Amino acid sequence: MNATFELTDPPCITEELRMLRDQIRRFVVQEVIPAADAWEKEGCIPRPIFRRLGELGLLGMRHPVEHGGTDMGPVASVLWAEELGRSGYGGVPASVLVHTDMSSTHISRRGNEEQKRKYLPAIIRGESIVAIAVTEAGAGSDVAGMKTRAVPDGDHWVINGSKLYITNGVYGDIYIVAARTDPQAKGSRGISLFIVEKGTPGLVVARELEKHGDLCSDTAELYFDNLRVPAANMLGELNKGFYAVMDNFQNERLVMAGCSIGASARAIEITLDHVRTRQAFGATLWDLQATRQKLSMLATKVAAARALTYSAAELEAQGKDCVREISMAKIFACEVNVEVVNSCLQLHGGSGFMRGMAIERMTRDARIQTIGGGATEVMLEEVGKRL
Repeated sequence: MNATFELTDPPCITEELRMLRDQIRRFVVQEVIPAADAWEKEGCIPRPIFRRLGELGLLGMRHPVEHGGTDMGPVASVLWAEELGRSGYGGVPASVLVHTDMSSTHISRRGNEEQKRKYLPAIIRGESIVAIAVTEAGAGSDVAGMKTRAVPDGDHWVINGSKLYITNGVYGDIYIVAARTDPQAKGSRGISLFIVEKGTPGLVVARELEKHGDLCSDTAELYFDNLRVPAANMLGELNKGFYAVMDNFQNERLVMAGCSIGASARAIEITLDHVRTRQAFGATLWDLQATRQKLSMLATKVAAARALTYSAAELEAQGKDCVREISMAKIFACEVNVEVVNSCLQLHGGSGFMRGMAIERMTRDARIQTIGGGATEVMLEEVGKRL
């Protein structure tokens, strides 16, 4: 059996976006799902996959047309994330979305023309993989707690410090690094962004981190040991990096909500197939009212999360102030994802606890969704400030 769980599209999903979805879905079915178990063992997504995505024009949706992108906006980003989430391998959207929507977007949003010409074409082709290096051991959701320092030295900046939990950190080519450039400034003030290229002396990939889930995305701890970066590689305005990070967080949180929706839908499909064939007490699990109602409630929550997320994306596309709505979408979609996979694993019984089962993997992968990009508790405070 091959159950499908498809929801009616909101009006913001145009015919063009439906065609895009079909293209992404074909790619996921044909080129991701058959190979992703091997990627899980290798701990990374092969570089040719990024180049293939570039050939299909899927890496430039948030970048300007004049530099090779298609500039399709936040609704397209959510749709893109949703379909990657449907792969059932959380490391795939983790690695790819960091590249497309969480890191390289800083260059499109804040970069000067020279930086855009230099970096964006290779990023959009999938030849250069990008990471965002903000999180530190003592500064996760609290970006203002950052300790990494950058000190001016002639026509360079010298960076010292460390970063933790950096997706694409092992195999990446370009790092968007946040560092404190005004040591006297308090809190969120005095932080700047820099473009750092792989191989720059002083950039040390200290170790590849072993994670609970998202096994096919590489994650690193980075050290900066007197790392010299040309002044021309400062990204955006001096001491305004915190505001750039907060601005880009909006996009990051939208796509995290999107991939949570896709993963939740896929978990429901897998579980529908299971309960309709699993025999227990002389009937299938689907014949039990409790099973049907459990899955119906989960489906309802996924539908609500999807509606909320696309509504927030549409507000963002219109240039509205929608920090509250995006925060709500991130909270709800990611929390629902965790609830869905845990409930679906329960319906699988003992088999759901076994390695090699899709629902077991998806349960592990979902756990980061309520932490990354702003933990649920931080998002609730964002909502609370605006009530």
